[in-house]
Amino acid sequence: MSAGMHQIEAQVARTPDQRSIGLMFRKEMPTHEGMLFVFEQPSGLCFWMKNTLIPLTAAFISDDGTVVNLADMKPQTTDSHCALRPVRYVLEMNRGWFEKRGIKAGSKISGAPFDSAK
Repeated sequence: MSAGMHQIEAQVARTPDQRSIGLMFRKEMPTHEGMLFVFEQPSGLCFWMKNTLIPLTAAFISDDGTVVNLADMKPQTTDSHCALRPVRYVLEMNRGWFEKRGIKAGSKISGAPFDSAK
């Protein structure tokens, strides 16, 4: 996937088990890597950071790859971070990754699975 000229290597969490584990217990993640959570249909998704050791930013993304909103998340907390409207995708990257690259609500993420929505 990519955000403008910035490449993203994302692991995909499609199953309920993969989504429930996510990035828990990892001590670090390379700068250009992340995790894409894929759900069956758009819904009002909320994420938390229980057992997650690294600070992350979650991008809540619509079917066409448009970033709906971003949420900075603190490690090992149970605070809810939610999409502002129903989405099917959430991309977690190291905290600040999106901000450093000027990616914000309204920006586009391209690549599978978003290219098929066109």
